[in-house]
Amino acid sequence: MADEKDPSCTPVYYVGGSERTRHHSDPSSDSTCIPLAPAEDYSTFDIVKATQFGIFERCQEIIEGGYDVNRPDSENVTLLHWAAINNRQEIVRYYISKGAQVDTIGGELHSTPLHWATRQGHLAMVVLLMHYGADPSITDGEGCQCIHLAAQFGHTSIVAYLAAKGQDVNAADRNGMTPLMWSCYRISTNDPTRLLLTLGASLTMVDHHHQNTPLHWAVFARNTNAVNLLLKAGASVDEKNAEKDTPITMAKRLNQTYILKRLEEAKRDREKKPYCLSIYRDKKLRYGCMVGSPFIVFYVIGALLESRESYLVKAGLLLILTLTISVAGRLLFDDRILNILPISVYLSTKFWMYVTWFMWFHPYVGDIWRTLGFMVCSMFLFYSFIKAWKSDPGVIQSTPEQRFRTIIELAEKDGFHPNWFCSSCLVRRPLRSKHCSVCNKCIARFDHHCPWVGNCVGLGNHKYFVLYLFWLLVMIIWCLHGCFRYWKFNVGSEDMPLSSYLWRAVHASGWVSWIAANACLHGFWVGCLLLCQLYQVVWLAMTTNERMNCSRYRHFKRDKKGILRSPFHSWLSVVVQLLFKEHPKGRSLTWLLCLLTLAGHIGLAFTPRVALPGENLPMYFTQTAQCHPTTTTLRQPVGLEGV
Repeated sequence: MADEKDPSCTPVYYVGGSERTRHHSDPSSDSTCIPLAPAEDYSTFDIVKATQFGIFERCQEIIEGGYDVNRPDSENVTLLHWAAINNRQEIVRYYISKGAQVDTIGGELHSTPLHWATRQGHLAMVVLLMHYGADPSITDGEGCQCIHLAAQFGHTSIVAYLAAKGQDVNAADRNGMTPLMWSCYRISTNDPTRLLLTLGASLTMVDHHHQNTPLHWAVFARNTNAVNLLLKAGASVDEKNAEKDTPITMAKRLNQTYILKRLEEAKRDREKKPYCLSIYRDKKLRYGCMVGSPFIVFYVIGALLESRESYLVKAGLLLILTLTISVAGRLLFDDRILNILPISVYLSTKFWMYVTWFMWFHPYVGDIWRTLGFMVCSMFLFYSFIKAWKSDPGVIQSTPEQRFRTIIELAEKDGFHPNWFCSSCLVRRPLRSKHCSVCNKCIARFDHHCPWVGNCVGLGNHKYFVLYLFWLLVMIIWCLHGCFRYWKFNVGSEDMPLSSYLWRAVHASGWVSWIAANACLHGFWVGCLLLCQLYQVVWLAMTTNERMNCSRYRHFKRDKKGILRSPFHSWLSVVVQLLFKEHPKGRSLTWLLCLLTLAGHIGLAFTPRVALPGENLPMYFTQTAQCHPTTTTLRQPVGLEGV
């Protein structure tokens, strides 16, 4: 998209008498522009060239010499236009103080300086011009308001700012195109389409000429991301345009297989069905089938292994079961299966393990102390699982008023960056937070979305998740203990080769062997996950998300060895450093810091790194609320060549 050229939708940039098109779809929209000093003496620059390069002293010299600040050049472009398109904020302030008209029309497209700044994605310039009274609702020569231009060029932050300042997200341009239509047609990424949908953009409005809805435009542009977002928002697949094409017929004509499949799936889900078919496609029924199937499959496999049929018959029955599951899955399962199946497998496995404990193992492990220990551990497991499952993981919530206030605050304080702003939730994301695509919510101190507990793991339930893993591993060990006690009395404990022992164990009870196999399998991955979590929390002080994406986060810095380090050091690493490093202030301070650090991390809470005695850490590592750095880049002025 960055190289796409569309002269009809781009302001005129002067390069040796020709026009240059720049299609910019960076969602961050703005960057700090540092004047690039030219090689020659800038005292010879005329006012236009000095404005483009940002040579404030030269501009001031010419204006003070009597040059009219509102005087257009030969192409009817004013100085304020050139300053706006090159993001020269200091010069814009100066020109306005000298009487420059903020909404003056200029250029071949009859645009205002605000239009030019919007096309280039200069959020800071847009904020500045609107502060001085620029009107974003003025239409240019093509009938577009600023919000249409921001949507066309993918400047999500400018779209958000204009909407927060009161611009209508459903405003139609001269041709009836809304910002959502432009975004679906021109921008292949999720934003600003997702942002506009969150802001309530209409799904049913049509343009004047083609009578296309936003979904028509998304299909016509072969924009799969926009199609998915629109269908999720409830866009109609039956609306017809001026040529009597629905989005489905348009996709067929364009030979778009994937888009056609998604449209037809949406149509099937929404259309009225016969009673028997409606039951078959009922989402509650499908949900029940997906939840209940692991319970049935687990029991059937165990029952087959427990039966006294020949192994050939058992193999045949297992093959039939596999085919049955495959057919049933195609008929009764839907795309929610990946989120539902893991927790259902966990619940079914735990259920049958408890049944086995009381029906198979109880005669061999029924003494009072084993029973008491088993029940106490079970209570801890139930408690930690329910808390990890049902607790608020740290959802970042806000009212509509707070959302718009946040957008305006971020934009006007030059802190609007996609790393810190969520276009789905319209909230400022705190450090270490992330938007969960499964829950569709922003989670504070996001670790990961865990389908095994059916919830995100974040600030509110991370400690319960780690406790859940620990007690689950303990209960798996209890289950294996019951299996070995059962085998001790039914297989014998005399010396024999391991293979012979396992064969006799399977022969003694196929069901118990099935339970033991599941316990070993789940025990392995639960143990690995627990060790990984403890390593990340106790030593690395990272979440799973941070460990996977630390190279993308600017608050992670590389040490002298080039290894990315977290600024949030855990209590264990601090204690180790305190105990094994000589400090001039004595051991009493060392132990005091150890105790304070340990107390501060109860409940697996992450805190900023603690400075060692005599060690000076940057404020960046100790003030997490301020960790929103901005990048500074050099940019060549627009409208000049050879620089």
